[in-house]
This record gives sequence, C-alpha cells and structure tokens, in this order.
Amino acid sequence: MYRRLLENYPTEIDRYDEMLAPDGELRPHWRALIDQLQHLTPEMLRRRAREVRDAIAADGVTYNVYADPKGATRPWELDLLPQVIAAEEWQHLSAAVAQRATLLNAILADAYGPQTLLAEGLLPPALIFGQHGYLWPCRSIKPLGGVHLHLYAIDLARSPDGCWWAVADRTQGPSGAGYALQNRQIMARALPDAMADMQVQSLLDYFETLRDSLAQQAPGTDDGEAPLIVLLTPGPYNETYSEHAFLAHTLGFPLVEGADLMVRGDMVYLKTIGGLRRVHAIWRRLDDNYCDPLELRADSALGVPGLVQAARLGNVLIANALGSSVVESSALHGFLPAISQRLLGQPLALPSVASWWCGEKPALAYTIENLEKLVIMPAFSSMRQEPVFGHLLNPAGRAKLIESLHAQPHAYVAQEWVRLSQAPVLSRSGEYRLMSRAISLRVFAVAAADGSYRVMAGGLTRVAPRRKDIVSMQHGGASKDVWVLGGAGDSSAAADYKSDTAHLATGAPRRRFDTVPVAVDVIRSTIDISSHAGENLFWMGRYTERAEKLAHLLRCTLQRVNDVQADSREALYAAGEICAGLGVAMPALTVSQRPSVLALQQNLTAAVVDRSAVISVANNLRCLHQCGYQVREHLSLDNWQALNRLPSLVADLPQGAGAGAGAGAGTLTQAAALTMLNHVISACSGLAGHALDDMTRDEGWHFLMLGRHIERLTHAAGLFVQFLLLPPQRQNIALQWLLESASSIVTYRVRYRRMPEWLPVLHLLIFDPSNPHGIAFQLRMLQTYTSGVAPHLSLESADAPAQLLLRLESFKLNDFDRDSLFVADANVRLLQLMHDVINAVSAISDELARRFFTPLSAPVSQGV
Repeated sequence: MYRRLLENYPTEIDRYDEMLAPDGELRPHWRALIDQLQHLTPEMLRRRAREVRDAIAADGVTYNVYADPKGATRPWELDLLPQVIAAEEWQHLSAAVAQRATLLNAILADAYGPQTLLAEGLLPPALIFGQHGYLWPCRSIKPLGGVHLHLYAIDLARSPDGCWWAVADRTQGPSGAGYALQNRQIMARALPDAMADMQVQSLLDYFETLRDSLAQQAPGTDDGEAPLIVLLTPGPYNETYSEHAFLAHTLGFPLVEGADLMVRGDMVYLKTIGGLRRVHAIWRRLDDNYCDPLELRADSALGVPGLVQAARLGNVLIANALGSSVVESSALHGFLPAISQRLLGQPLALPSVASWWCGEKPALAYTIENLEKLVIMPAFSSMRQEPVFGHLLNPAGRAKLIESLHAQPHAYVAQEWVRLSQAPVLSRSGEYRLMSRAISLRVFAVAAADGSYRVMAGGLTRVAPRRKDIVSMQHGGASKDVWVLGGAGDSSAAADYKSDTAHLATGAPRRRFDTVPVAVDVIRSTIDISSHAGENLFWMGRYTERAEKLAHLLRCTLQRVNDVQADSREALYAAGEICAGLGVAMPALTVSQRPSVLALQQNLTAAVVDRSAVISVANNLRCLHQCGYQVREHLSLDNWQALNRLPSLVADLPQGAGAGAGAGAGTLTQAAALTMLNHVISACSGLAGHALDDMTRDEGWHFLMLGRHIERLTHAAGLFVQFLLLPPQRQNIALQWLLESASSIVTYRVRYRRMPEWLPVLHLLIFDPSNPHGIAFQLRMLQTYTSGVAPHLSLESADAPAQLLLRLESFKLNDFDRDSLFVADANVRLLQLMHDVINAVSAISDELARRFFTPLSAPVSQGV
C-alpha cells in the first residue's frame, strides 16, 4: 500500500520536495503520517477528502473572488494532506520570524518617529516617502504600548537547497490566521489519530495571546469594565470576509463596519441598539488609508471620521497601527540586514529572497541585464500589479517591460526567481494517487502584552493550482494545514492536542484569562448589538418567514395543478388570483379568459427558482442567507450551518425564467418543485427552532423575533385581503386551499372534523387567539414583543397592536354569516382592518429602521 501510494508521485530535481529526500526515501518527520495513511483503502481516503469538502461547505468557509465562475463566494479549498514540519526546524524558523517582526516594528517606530534610519542613510527616503503606504497624518503618533505591529505574517519559500527565504511581509492587516484555525478544526475531524500520534502542536496560544494583549494594551475603562474590542471589516464583499466573521465569533469580538462606529469627543463609540458604547481597541482588517475620510482618503465610505485624532490622543488602540503598510514594500528587503545590525545588534536570521530596488541605478542596470533570471514585482503594496517572470517574456514583452522600468524605476523591485518547494496533494480525479504542487508557507506572529512576539505553532500553506510557481488564492489556489510536531519526549504537545480537540469541535478556542474577572464582568447580562447587526437580524427574521410562507403558498397551489375535478380547477384559478394579488408573477387571470394549466405551472415553478424575481423562494433564500452571512458571529455553529444550507436547495435547479417563460422554469417538473418546497419549509422551520431554543434573549434576538412576527402578520393579513376580494361562491371553493396555505388545515380537521366552512375558517384564521398562524395570535405576539422592548427602545408605535386587537374583538362572528343582514358591512370593516394591520406593522418596521438601524450599511431588503 505504501509503494502504491507513492509509486507515481512526480519529483523534480531542481525543486525541494517536502515529503521525499533526494534519494527518494521519506523524510523522518513524514513517516508517521504515511504510516497512518497506508492503513486507509482508496475508498476510505476519498471519503475523508469528501468529508473535508463537506465540512467546508457546511461551515461556510469561503474566499470571495470577483467574477469567479464558482461564484463570488468561492468555497475555500483544503487538501487532505497537511504540510509536516519537524520540531527542530520549526524552533529555528519561529525564532527568526519573531526577530523579523521585532525588526519591522522598530522600523515603523523610527519611520513615524525620529527617522534615524533615514538620517544615517540606512534607508533611502524615496522608499518611505515615495509610496502611498506612508501616512503623513500619522507622523509622531505614538501607539499605545509602543507597538505598531500587533499582528504580523510572512510568506516563505523554500529553495532547492532546503533553506527558507522571506518572500513578502504582511503588516497591513495580515489575513490567513483564521483560515489556519478553520483548517485545523476540519483536519482534527478528518485525521484525528494521526494528529494525536504525531503530537501536533496547538494553534490556540496565538489567539489567546492576541486577545489578552489587545485587552491589556487598550486604554483604561471609566467604570472598571472589561475593554470593548471590535473587529473592523470592509464588509461582506471583501475577499476574506468569511475569515473576519469566523474570528469575531471565535474570539467574541463584535464584527463591525465603519458605519457602526463614530467618534465623539475624540473617543470611538459603537452604535448599539441600546445607545453608544465606548470602543477601546480596534482590530482592523480595513486598509489603513480607508480608515478615516477626514485625514486620510477623503472618498472612503468605509472608514470612521475622526479615527486618526482618537488614535493620536491615545483614546483607542488600533491593531495594526495606522500606516503600518509602509514596511510591506519588498524594496526594503535588501536594506534589512544592515538595519537589523543597527537596531537590534543582531544579524538578520531569516534572509529575504535576493532583491534589487530599481530606484537605484546599479540595481536597475543589473535587473535589465539579468531579466531572464528575475521576477519583476511592484515595489509598493498599493500597486495592483501581477509579478512578471522574466524567463516567460517574448521579445516584445521584454522590450515593453524594460521601457516601464526606465520610465518608473522606483516603482519596481526585481527578485531572484526561486523554484518553490513541492508537497504532495491528493488527486481529485477518480484515480487514487498523489500529485506534487508548488507551495508557499505563511507564518503568523502576534505581539504579547510585554512587546515580545509569539509565533503561531503552525500556519497556512498555500498550494499552486497547477504545476507552476504562482501561488495565489485569487487564481484558484488551495490550502494545507501546517502540522508542527512536538519535540522528542514533549508530552505537552499531545496534551495540547487532547485539550484542543473538544474546543476545535465546537469552533471555539479555550478561554484563558490572566486576571480574575471583576463583578461587573460576571453579572453583565447584555450583549452589545450594533445597529448594523440588529438590522440584519431583523431582516433575517423577516426573510425566514417570507420564504416559508411563500413556499407554503406555492406548494398548496402546485398540488392542485394535476387535479382535474371541477372544484379543484376552480380552486386553482382562485389561488392563482390570490397569488397574483400577493405579487407572484402570474398570467392574466379573468373569469372569461383563463390561461392553460401549463402556463400556471410554469409561472408557479418560476416563483420557486427564479432568483431574478423579487417575489420568489430563491430570491428570499438568497436575501436570507446574505443577512445571516453578515451576523455569523451571533449564530451558533448549528444555526449557521442550517442557514448556510439554504441556498443549495435551489442552487442546482433551473433559474432565470421570467413570468410565463418556459425556458427555465418549464424544465422543472412539478414533482421536483414540490420536493424543493418541502425542503425549504423544513429548513425554515428548523431556523425557527434555533431562534427559540438556541439564541440568547438579547436585543438582537428581540429584533429577530419582531421581524418574524411582523412578516407573518403582514402575510396573513395580505392573504386574507386577497381572499375577501373573491366573490362568496369562489371563496367557498377555495376554503381548503386557504387553510392549507395558512398552515391551519390540521388544526381545523382536529377541531371541527368536517369539511371547511366559512364561519369556522374565519374564526380560526382571524379571531382565534390560540392559532399561531392567525391574525389575533400574531397581534398578541407583536404586542408582547413591542411592549416588552418599548421601555428600552421607546417605540412610538408600540400601542398599535393593542388598538388593533380592540377593533378585532369588536366584531361579532354571526355578522359574517352569508345570510346575515350585516354581512356586507362586516366584510367591509374586516377588509379595512386587514389593510390597517398591514399599515400598522409597516409603520413599526419603518420606525425601527429610522431609529435603530444604520442607513449607510443596510442589508438587502425588499418590500415592507
């Protein structure tokens, strides 16, 4: 089995192979893993690889790529085989990474402080002042704790001789640490025995150090309460938003956008449902020049006006400090050895790939002369250009590049072309074999409270999509978990693994606090819900109800399509009119001219799968998922996984068919549509269960429930309005359909044990306070939630449900008897009441939006 696993594994003489030594034998630190894999049959190995992909889909791990064929939210890709690094090698590598982070932090302190390096000629001024990364308004700002670089990442490449070389420094807002932890969670389930036997070191100390250091370095609070730390994200369209949401959920930080924050009195505040709350520390994943439109980029709609001044006065900790991207420039690499000796008194332990900044004439001449041996890269991170491999250029391309180098030499850096090392990946084809792919290793470091740097005992390995040296997630690359082995006799690594497994399974790290929490922290019972999160939870509740109610409506209508009995056909046409009145795109329906049953079926199925239609199940699920995606940190793992599965219910079905069009919806059979509707209804019911049994009763939960009851009441009242517009004879024919669409047919049969009749149906759906799908019940529930939060939220419209209930109770059921003299007046009054119900809940929704939601960061919302 061992030989079969490796028999066709390709190697290259001019590349370092992570798994095999030059003589073709396994490297010692890989043997335990291969020994574990040799006991797995090909089918078992394929099944575990499939489980990895399923886990990624269930957890919603994505890497957003614009204009990607797989969709904007492309699933994250994780190979089943980890990258294995020996303990001794890691010890030297991690020490070198910590030294480099310390050095870059010192360079930042000098660049924004005394600028000794510039004065002594160790750094060319053009490298600092000639790029957009240097933020002049941040000059002389001394960050809290003296730390500019709280988080650091470095991309490493291994050359054919086995040495590690620094390729790129990540100092702006390093990404990937969250993906590394998610990779580890998934691999802990995929290969648990191998991980335990190999004593793989834990990743969690990195995240605990991050949380503790931010809390300790943040400015003091006024009331002794724990500092509020937020994670600032550009929003759900950022390529790593999935990671932002995961990190916020894991570490317990509110995930906020710029519109959720404001500066008042040079202090930063979070706009919460209950008012403003001071923010003490900001972990930013937003590029620094976008962070403050007042002093930085004026056209930024993502930042917080006044943030630079708040940082200048020491009123908020920002990680990383504004302006830290200046040291990301690869043009600095050639100057780092001398700077290390000057600032640290030490030689640079981790060498950079040989680099030449073309802003120096000798370097430019060397670059042009040796172009075929070099890779030409932009000198500054703000330049959005792909690297150019000199050996791949044709004569015309070479001439064009040389012309660009002469025109703007300071904008380019030449690096030695290093043949990246290769590692085994599992083939995704039906054949059971290992392939080799080029890899790059990203390692992460975090500043502890004492200013020293702790390196994550692992990292993120990025895998080239094909057999080439371009490693990029934007170009379809995959990833690997990084297993750093414990040293010989190191029992702590095994203990760490066993302790972590339970926490990794739940998606949360261990909680370690260096100080005993004070009483105010222990008894704190509320959770800070930002206005943006409250709005998305509100609309999440509305879209859950909207999708479920529309699915019920379409299901009970589609079930009558093939029923040839006269009453059923009349009920179908009556249902079609009601659907049209509720906004479903339907063909013209009149008593004198009725469409074919096929035309009705096509429109009904289009309302199931057509995402371009505002009133469709597919569109409602898309909007529901989008709202939930923006509040992932407020949802349990089970709740999120249930929500994340919703789009897949329609993902593989035809779509894009407009009203009456048969090209898309016509190919969807009635049975397939009904099956999908059944799944949607079950899934939405599951979300309701999570809301009731799985969520803390905070302000966000109240908004979620308000959204659910507002939508349910709006739908019930609208449904009955359309039903009352039918003539009495057609109403009688459609009574059973009405009960089914209102999810009340079972209650009716158990209670009355007879065929549907007008007065019992009317009482059950309008006046019965015990029917959860009826108007009276929903008005009482809305009254409960609005009055329950009114003292806190001060809703002006909180009394509307009670007033509507009084009007509802004024009706006499006997007045609706078909033979009653008062039936006409009663119907008119009831119809007016239903309109007033719709207007009243619309007013409540509008007041919530006006007073508590963030207008600059609204989720997708359609209708009332």
